Amino acid sequence: MSLDPAIASAFARVALGNVSRPFPHKFDHLLVDGPDPAAADHVAAHPAFCGAYDWHSAVHMHWLLVRILRLAPTIPEAGAIVATLDARLTRQSLEAERRYLDSPAGRTFERPYGWAWLLQLRAELERLRRSDARAAPWAEAVEPLAGDLAARLVAFMAAARYPVRAGTHGNTAFACILAHDHAVELHDAAGAATIAGAVIRWHGADRKAPLAYEPSLTDFLSPTLATAAAMAVACSAAAFAAWLDAYLPDGLGALATPPWVDDRRDPQIAHLDGLSLSRAWMLRRIAAALPRAHARRTEFEDAADRHLEAGMPWTVGGDYAGEHWLASFAALALGDRP
Repeated sequence: MSLDPAIASAFARVALGNVSRPFPHKFDHLLVDGPDPAAADHVAAHPAFCGAYDWHSAVHMHWLLVRILRLAPTIPEAGAIVATLDARLTRQSLEAERRYLDSPAGRTFERPYGWAWLLQLRAELERLRRSDARAAPWAEAVEPLAGDLAARLVAFMAAARYPVRAGTHGNTAFACILAHDHAVELHDAAGAATIAGAVIRWHGADRKAPLAYEPSLTDFLSPTLATAAAMAVACSAAAFAAWLDAYLPDGLGALATPPWVDDRRDPQIAHLDGLSLSRAWMLRRIAAALPRAHARRTEFEDAADRHLEAGMPWTVGGDYAGEHWLASFAALALGDRP
């Protein structure tokens, strides 16, 4: 399964609808010392990323539009994608986003998940601009905010004594994967090294992952697989294979089976569809980092296929609880290829 034109068009329509939809919106704003006009209007506070259910979903729906434009540039929705990116990714709107993230209310706003997705958006724009000159002004508009958040995220990772092993937004391993991708794409060797060092410091001694504790009811990430996928970018291939054998000595266990989702109208329980898709993506990254002859590689690849098949039907046409974000994770799982 790949991002063929039919899937790309369907995902484009979802993303275009989401980024232009201001409500319902979960507005997260810290009141620092009393009433704040910014708390009254999320569109004014976030002129670039005000659509979709929340800020980070708006960011990764813009990432999805950029990825589709790069991998499927001839679909009928391409013109609408360009027009949307022209309207949203402007210097003025991104400068307003930057001011918000630099304000007292924005000090930890969306850390680390939203920060990491903003870096992934910047990395995708860098990939697109190599083949499409229209991406240059979008990349240049996003760059100051991305530069700020890259520095802040790297500083956070360097200073954090412990990781966050959650199955939701706070997970530090997932943020490290996206941030490391950005550092590599933007040729930031120092940032990439700091991120890899944090991953090894946090997880290099991890052994015998507690597979029976997953999933939790609202997980959209697997703490176990996020850790392994982060270690895959932080280590050499040989070191990673040895570490993985000690981390998952008996294989994937219950993580080989997609989770069951009982209520897709519940925005928290609907996270489990995203868990299928993020597991598929991480399983593929883990498998790709292993030597071809490694005994577990086929196990991980087969499990990735099962999870992708379980999650894909719910990416388009479902309840908004899932449709405002699932297609982004599906695009990750489908891979960086047309």
